[in-house]
Parts: sequence; structure tokens; C-alpha cells
Amino acid sequence: MVGYIHVILKPTTEDYKIIGYYLGKITIGLGLLMLIPLAIAFIYGEIAPAIDFLLSMGATLLAGTLLSGLFHTKKDMGTSHAMCVAALSWIAAMFVSAIPLYLSGHYSCFLDACFETMSGYATTGLTLTSDVDHMANSYNFWRHLTMFVGGQGIVVIALTFLFKGSAGAFRMYVGEARDERILPNVIETARFIWLVSLVYLVLGSAALTIAGICGGLKPAKAAFDAVCLFMAAFDTGGFTPQSQNILFYHNFPFELITTSLMMLGAINFALHYVLWTGNRREIYRNIEIITLFMSILVTLSITAWGVASRLVYPDAVPFFRRVFYQLFSGHTGTGYTTLYARQFVNEWGQLGMFGLTLAMAVGGSMCSTTGAIKVLRLGILYKALRQDIKKLLIPESAVLVQKLHHIKDMILEDRHVRMAALILLSYAALYLFGAIITMFYGYSLSEAAFESVSAAANVGLSCGVTSPSMPAVLKVVYMFQMWAGRLEFIAILTLGGLVIATLKGKR
Repeated sequence: MVGYIHVILKPTTEDYKIIGYYLGKITIGLGLLMLIPLAIAFIYGEIAPAIDFLLSMGATLLAGTLLSGLFHTKKDMGTSHAMCVAALSWIAAMFVSAIPLYLSGHYSCFLDACFETMSGYATTGLTLTSDVDHMANSYNFWRHLTMFVGGQGIVVIALTFLFKGSAGAFRMYVGEARDERILPNVIETARFIWLVSLVYLVLGSAALTIAGICGGLKPAKAAFDAVCLFMAAFDTGGFTPQSQNILFYHNFPFELITTSLMMLGAINFALHYVLWTGNRREIYRNIEIITLFMSILVTLSITAWGVASRLVYPDAVPFFRRVFYQLFSGHTGTGYTTLYARQFVNEWGQLGMFGLTLAMAVGGSMCSTTGAIKVLRLGILYKALRQDIKKLLIPESAVLVQKLHHIKDMILEDRHVRMAALILLSYAALYLFGAIITMFYGYSLSEAAFESVSAAANVGLSCGVTSPSMPAVLKVVYMFQMWAGRLEFIAILTLGGLVIATLKGKR
């Protein structure tokens, strides 16, 4: 009988240098990013915010320079290094980006500012801002810019502007829950993602500006709000420059345009590339898009049935606008709403909230700006179930090959099914974890599940649980859920392994 001894090896000094060096470069990039809200502050003559951004930028650049200088190395990242850098970069982004928001005076403590920036980068939209209606434009723009950056990915920015092409670059790209090379080179893929985003930024902001002016906003206000709303809608976030969210505008064209932007943000960037290059048929053949529309139909039916039974919206048009908009916003992971938070509890009832919670739990497409389980994984599991049923009905000697179409024709393999099932179970555990903690503080199951799924699936809709006065434990739990849900676990598990190896590993 052969015995095996499993030895955990302690990371070497070179391992720490590689992680520290590349984390430092990303931190420098985050510091340079603050030049944008700094410019906004100068444009609007906001002196105090400008000083806050200068101080924050200086501290961030200093930290990044120290990291990259102290840990300087010419070695490329291995898989474990890249995963750890991807996970740590989001923590670093949360802390440094929270500094100017905390200095703004709109947050009761630094933890609340960190909650805001984690919610922004994770494109969640849950907010702890006090008096957002009177927040300086530069602070407000910074909140929305974190969503625009987080939707594309912090690592995608680094790959676009800071790193040269390498195997380590692709490993870091995968660590941020993206695994599709749209173009042959991962750097080119990152740049294409930014090209798509910037083109839509111009078109979407222009459409929202026109809708805002037609709705009674002054041109300057309409333009500023339009850019902010685009960044949050396309990146399936949920922040708005107003405390009442989209309800503030009372503008049907706004709802139509933001719905279109949500849809664009919820589909795979690889599908964007295929459509941009002229292959329109892909939208009808792609298993991801088919599953997305089926899921929207099912969850909308459940939600509409639950809300209709309570007779709170007697007229057909207001009923459809309220129910469909919230459902679509939740399913795409955006979090825009035309309702007050407690209306979900007081008017929708448990079945209506269940349908919306289910939609949030499913989410949008892979390699998009959304979080959650994602519809491609449901499509894969459905195909696997069909394959197993067919196997029971055909002779044992027959060979059954199950195909699916996602950008290209693929053969369904066990590894696809295994990974889809593993991620689904991981999300289910994350949803349950947050719900149990929330129920511990006295909330009902429907409220706890709604808020937990909203945080972990990076949606941002709230039924009233999230507020500056909620317990600090819940704030930390939701922050962890947003982080884990956005990165889809693998990078975080790798980082956890590094910590364990550091504490218990052997040389």
C-alpha cells in the first residue's frame, strides 16, 4: 500500500515580488484614473473636491510606485500569481477609490465609502450615499466612472494601457471571470472591449441627453446625467445622480433607452464582435441569447402573476411598465428602478419578489458586464439534461453527441457541464450565506433573499435593507458577496490558498 504525503509549499520571495509588482502597476493606473474626476472638478469650479482628488491621487500613485519599486521583477506571472493579482486589484481599487468619496462628507464612515466603491466596481448599485442629490458633480461622476471601469474590468484596463501581451496577461484576464478571446491576442481583445464601450458611450449619452432635454432638464444637467446614466446602464450597474433613481425623471423615453442599454450591456462582448462584423444570424442561433430570452419570459410570467394577484396596478400600461422594467433591470443585473425600495415588499408580495429574485440570480451573459450565474451555464445544463434523457431512450451501443452553438458550433463535453454545475452551486451557496446573515438581523426570508441575491449577483435593487444605518456586519457581508460574485470565486479561492500556504506552508 502506497501512502501519499501532501505538503503545502510556502510561497517564495519571488512569488510575492511578482504579485506586488503587478499590483503596484494596477494601483498606479487607478491613481491616473482620478485625473478624470479632477478635470470634472475644475470644469465645474469645485475647489474642495479638486483638492480631495489631488490628495487621493497622490496617495494612490505613491502606494503604486512603492509597490512596483520595492517588488520590481522582470518575471511574467504564473497562473496563481495572475489570479491573486486579479483578486487583490479589486480590493486595492475599493480602498483607494473610497478616499475621495470619504473626504466628500457624504459618507458616515470610511467603511460606507468602501461599500460604495466596491458596489461601483462590481457594477452592483447598492448605495450608502447620504444626500446624493446635492453631491458635487466630480464626486458623482467618480461614482459612475467606477462602474464604467468595473464593467469592462479593472484588469481589462490594465491590459489595454499598462501591460504588453504575455501569457500572464491572459491568466489575469481569466482571473477576472472572463475566458473568451474575442480576438487572437488578449490585449487586442481588451482594446476591442473598450472600443465597443466608447462607441456606445457616445451614442447612448447623446440619446439620453436628447430625452432629458425633451423631458424638461436643462441642457447641461441633461448632458451630465446622460453620461452618468449611460455608464451605469451599459455596465449593468445601477447608480444614478439622483436619490430616486430612474423614478426621478418620470420620463418614458428614458426607460426605453436605458432598457436598450441594459440589453447591450448584458450580452457577450464576443457576440458584439460577431454582430459588428456583419453576422446578424448569430443572434437567432446563439444558445446564450435563446436561453436569456426564455429566462426573461419565465421570470416575467412568475413576477407578473404575483403582482397581478395583488391588484396594485389596475391599468395595463402602468402595470407592464413597472413590472417589466424592474424585471428586465434585475435580470440584466443593472438595478435601475422606477419604484421606491419598500414598494417591492408592500405592493409586490412574496411571489412577485420571488420572480424578481430568481431573475437576479440568473443574470445575463458570459463575458459581459453582468454578474450572477449567467444564462450560458443554464443553457449548458439544459443541454446536458436532454443528453442524459436521450441516453436512456436509445440502445446502449449507440453513440450520442450533443452539440450547442455559442459563436461557433461546439460539442458538449463533461468539463463544460462540470464547470457550469460548480459555478451554479457556488452562487447558490453565496446567495444562501448572505440570506442567512440578513435573516439573523430580523428580516423576512423574502427580504433577506432579495437583498442577498441583489448583492451577490451584482444587481443593486433593494427592498429597503441596504441603508447607512444597517449593521456593519451586513455591510461587510454584502461587500464580500459583491467581490466574490463579480470575480466568480476562482481568483478569490487562489488568493485564499496563498494565505494558507503563507501561514502553514513548508519550505
